[in-house]
Amino acid sequence: MSADLCWQSAIDLARLVRKGQVSPSEVLEAVLAQVDRLNPALGAIVTRADDEARAQARRIETALSRGEEVGPLAGVPIAVKDLHLMAGVRTTLGSRLYEHFVPTWEQPIVERVRRAGAILFAKTNTSEFGLIPLADNVIFGPTCNPWNLAHNSGGSSGGAAVAVACGFGPLATAGDGGGSIRIPAAFTGVFGLKPQFGRVPHVAFPRGWESLAHQGVLSRTVRDTALALDVLSDPDDRDRRSLPRPESRFVDACMGDATGLRLAWCPHLGHLPVEPEVLEICRTTALRFEELGCRVDELELDLPELTRAQQQIVLCEAATAVGERRAEWERVIYPGHRKLLEHADQLTYQHLVQAQWAADDFVERLAPVWEQYDALLTPTAPITAPENGSLGPREIAGQPRRALSWLCFCVPWNMTGQPAASLPAGLAANGLPVGLQIVGRRFDEASVLRLASAYEEAWPWWRERPPICA
Repeated sequence: MSADLCWQSAIDLARLVRKGQVSPSEVLEAVLAQVDRLNPALGAIVTRADDEARAQARRIETALSRGEEVGPLAGVPIAVKDLHLMAGVRTTLGSRLYEHFVPTWEQPIVERVRRAGAILFAKTNTSEFGLIPLADNVIFGPTCNPWNLAHNSGGSSGGAAVAVACGFGPLATAGDGGGSIRIPAAFTGVFGLKPQFGRVPHVAFPRGWESLAHQGVLSRTVRDTALALDVLSDPDDRDRRSLPRPESRFVDACMGDATGLRLAWCPHLGHLPVEPEVLEICRTTALRFEELGCRVDELELDLPELTRAQQQIVLCEAATAVGERRAEWERVIYPGHRKLLEHADQLTYQHLVQAQWAADDFVERLAPVWEQYDALLTPTAPITAPENGSLGPREIAGQPRRALSWLCFCVPWNMTGQPAASLPAGLAANGLPVGLQIVGRRFDEASVLRLASAYEEAWPWWRERPPICA
């Protein structure tokens, strides 16, 4: 039973704990043993909080023995992304500027999972300040892909994705400013939903990413993400962008079938290339929704690429946020970020305004599509996970591409703010996972969850485990 606990869903673990069939301490020790066994090869967990986690497990056990109410995540181990502040636990943000930083307060996403009874046991690896879509930094190095250790997990929530993929708890906190939930989900074969912007409140520290970053979780199952979103969704007076709680529970959205939903399979956005094998896997997965009662049309969207505009916003915010510590940062910066900083120095206020206008134009041009369809289906990424030490290919499907342009399918939905998820679509010939992206209407996470849950019910991807877990 102990080893099996690592692979239980959050919903099942919480139920077992409430019924007294397993103790929070048993669950935690099973997860910690799994981390001990696998993490040295993966680098997903970068800071442990074993003592604090064990104390939390005992507190939950005491509350249960007294018949007290416990939260919906009581006894569920959750790892926290190293960009999320966790009081009393080292939080490096992937940067030597914060290598020994121990916060005294927590951001809303951490506060809320803790309040719901989750056992917070560790921090997960990321890129420095989340600036690139890979998990790698000068403090901890890369997070290796559990399907092939020579490849990266994607990022910036790569440590979180590998944690849930390898049984280090069923959930991990994550954030997405340009694909940082969906990219690692696609590259590691797990489920990742970027909620509507503002659905999960956020208080930025340090500043930067306020315009684009969506907070959420990574999980092995759709319903676990829905449960977490029910816990996390509520306005917060510290975040002027935070949204009211929806009238219906997200878990309930997973109960309905997908019959009658109108879907557009969009193999390309504009003229963006996709590796042929990735495209074929995604096409096959998209057309399977017809077997679930959906209507699936193929739609070529001639839309402008927003990757450059998104990068301009990110770099303007990051360069401003570092402020007086600029010289210090340049001495310890992750090597791959140096060119980004140089590019930021060339940007003006006109670039920032024009980037915002590009997002507005994109939304206007896409508006007629939402009159016809409930969701769009695209590849999450046009490639499989790049090798460690690489920013990815400079050529995709035979076409030259700029570095990191493989974010092209994820970035637009950070610019528009609407919900988008990546679900596992299959394995490429190289043994690496491929993800299919589901993009929903604004504020309509429910339809995205409904579609993903129906697909998961028919083709349960969570049964597949990375080779390292054998």
